Amino acid sequence: MDSFFARDIQRLFGFRDMNRFNALLEYLLRQSGGQFEVTRTASALGITRPTVESHLAALEITHAVSLVRPFHGGGQNEIVKQPKIYGFDTGFVSFVSGWDPLRPDDLGILWEHLVLEHLQAHLPDLSPRYWRDKKGCEVDFVLVRNRDRVDAIECKWNPDAFDPTALGTFRKFYPHGNNYLVTPSCPLSYFKRFASLEVQVCDLDALRS
Repeated sequence: MDSFFARDIQRLFGFRDMNRFNALLEYLLRQSGGQFEVTRTASALGITRPTVESHLAALEITHAVSLVRPFHGGGQNEIVKQPKIYGFDTGFVSFVSGWDPLRPDDLGILWEHLVLEHLQAHLPDLSPRYWRDKKGCEVDFVLVRNRDRVDAIECKWNPDAFDPTALGTFRKFYPHGNNYLVTPSCPLSYFKRFASLEVQVCDLDALRS
């Protein structure tokens, strides 16, 4: 991280306070996979909002973090502004979070990171978003294919742990599009029905089409 600051950040952006910059990066890596809010972050670190915003912009430009913004259709009960933030590397996320050894609960969020990286690498023209309502129902990633079609992607390390409730709520508002349950333990994709929902259970390669 010190090398990253000296080689890229300081040279490209002219920031001088390495400790403050690294404190922000470590904080974001610990929050990785969660919702991000500028004011809360500034308060937690004792720095100003403009500093958080300028440093975050540099982290996005250098791909050290990714912001996934919410998908919404103007509904009053949808989250419309607050993005989620993801660190660039699961090794750094695990190290900063103290996840050694990894616990079963850690695998799910790390798998979500890998799915995001796959989408960014193989579908660069489709900016992944997420969906969440004010009751807490959430779909991990949403791909907007066209005006009337949005694909929903749920990430599960163990597909048996999938709860279709949030996806069902999402589809009440946005009925058209494919539903994917992406897991590392599915070499052959198959379709599974959850009430009125048809979900393709698959690995990462199925998302390239």
